[in-house]
Amino acid sequence: MELTIEKLVFGGDGLARLPADERGPGKIVFVPFVLEGERIEASVFKGKHTLARGHVEAILQASLQRVQPSCPYFLRCGGCHYQHTSYEHQLEIKAAILKETLRRIGKFELETKITIHPSPPWNYRNRTRLKVEVRPKFALGYYRSRSHELLPVEECPVSSPLINRAFAAFWQMGRRQAVPNGVHEIEILANADDTQLLVKASCEPGTPGTLLGEWADNVRNTVPEIAGVVAFKISSYGSIVNTEPKEKAASGARDITYKTNSSSYRVSAGAFFQSNRHLINELVEIVTAGYSGNMALDLYAGVGLFSTVLSQRFAQVIAVEASQTSYADLLHNSPENVKAVRATTADFLRSPSGMLRPDLVVVDPPRSGLGESVVQSLVGLGAHRVTYISCDPATVSRDLAGLLSAGYRIEQVHLVDLFPQTYHLESVFHLVRHGI
Repeated sequence: MELTIEKLVFGGDGLARLPADERGPGKIVFVPFVLEGERIEASVFKGKHTLARGHVEAILQASLQRVQPSCPYFLRCGGCHYQHTSYEHQLEIKAAILKETLRRIGKFELETKITIHPSPPWNYRNRTRLKVEVRPKFALGYYRSRSHELLPVEECPVSSPLINRAFAAFWQMGRRQAVPNGVHEIEILANADDTQLLVKASCEPGTPGTLLGEWADNVRNTVPEIAGVVAFKISSYGSIVNTEPKEKAASGARDITYKTNSSSYRVSAGAFFQSNRHLINELVEIVTAGYSGNMALDLYAGVGLFSTVLSQRFAQVIAVEASQTSYADLLHNSPENVKAVRATTADFLRSPSGMLRPDLVVVDPPRSGLGESVVQSLVGLGAHRVTYISCDPATVSRDLAGLLSAGYRIEQVHLVDLFPQTYHLESVFHLVRHGI
């Protein structure tokens, strides 16, 4: 049927509406790979309640912002969502989605100007996670759009040049049947200047460690820039045993050094680190610049990307991280005036440590956001300033509503485009609260 796209929404889809009938208003239809204002012919599939999904059959009236995608895998691969429009327009889309989500979920109108920080639109990723199939025929790539079916991919234009070289090498090994059958996932991390790589492999429990060790040695010999390969056990496809994976084999280094303008970081295989190699320095500056005092809290600290820099401006920094792998790196990366704590943020704030009175609190939670209890505990700290780094506009909208109702106000908003060509949206909110 014929549809007109009203707007784009978080997740990469366009929103259209079916005509109303005697049963009530028409269903909302979500359609991928479209642009606002476009008139399309679409197949529409039944959905739940008032929602449905659609698939473009033809573009009847294209947006003036539509461009020809440069990647041969676009529309099939689930990694990118906006290659059919210019990069400048992608930034406009993301800013509009952020404002609309704050209005719809947070129930407030953003009056603060959004400062947009663009990225080079291609070859920006310093970390890429690849799915692997060895039998019956080798394949390496990403999931197809909205599925768990592997799409073979031999190059990725958003990944760094060195990571793409590793892509080619793994394909060569696969075609020679030189990849063990138990390997299901490969994650490649590049250092800041794209001269060195660290590889993490996730493997079935029954895969012999000696076989994985030989393969890891072979990988390093094939690509000299690979500093190390670490293979971990998974319990089933895509599922890590417990919270922390168990190492099965390794060759070379188990970590890599990532240098920024402000510091150097040890990043181990499996530890979280930001994945846009062009904007890491800018993100750190946005989060930390201009603030100083006696104490800062860095919650969800990872390997210490922010706390290490905050330590240069605050007398004491407390950095809280739950993952054992990231926490070990955090300990290694922390200067003397940074106290590293292994705990969830919720547990830390419920403990006596939650009675501290920091000058600044930095929070960089996962997509699930903070949640009501953490927001309440955060308010109880009485910090004059809170900086919130978010990768999900829906959860940050919910959390900001709680902070604003407690007396905080938004002083600055930054949209840091860590993921060009995709719907993913990184934002930084600086909040201030007076009269504490």
